[in-house]
Amino acid sequence: MIFVTVGTHEQPFDRLIREVDALKTNRKIEDEVIMQTGFSTYEPEHCKWSKLIPYEEMRKNIEKADIVITHGGPASFMAPLQAGKVPIVVPRQKCYGEHVNDHQLEFCRAVEQRVGNIILVEDVGELYEKITNYSALCKKRNLGRSNHNEIFNKKLEHLIKELGL
Repeated sequence: MIFVTVGTHEQPFDRLIREVDALKTNRKIEDEVIMQTGFSTYEPEHCKWSKLIPYEEMRKNIEKADIVITHGGPASFMAPLQAGKVPIVVPRQKCYGEHVNDHQLEFCRAVEQRVGNIILVEDVGELYEKITNYSALCKKRNLGRSNHNEIFNKKLEHLIKELGL
């Protein structure tokens, strides 16, 4: 199962929702897909979805999922990390009207480069390749740090301070 979450930011994230739905429509994704679409305006046609999902259900979906795809909000991608999973992270971008600036993109680039425990996707056209090669990509990621929450949180706090967020 693939679980997709775009958080609760009030701007739509249709770019990600449309891409995953298209991959499901074209049968490039065979797995069941469950989406939390937030304030996106596009309604998926081939995936199970809900605008908002209660926290406990989100947690269960993350635990059950083989792959978690999330936006670039730290709380959203830390949840799968805490569950011992490598998230595919697609940051919201200002140029698509998905956020007020590119802080998610900048932050996720820094996390990927310095901590190495996420799979960053800046262009949704690359999403299928990341899903297809997910197992191999996970082997290259530094999950050891994310399994030790205290170490990970200290590094994350340091990174946030460095970026001035």
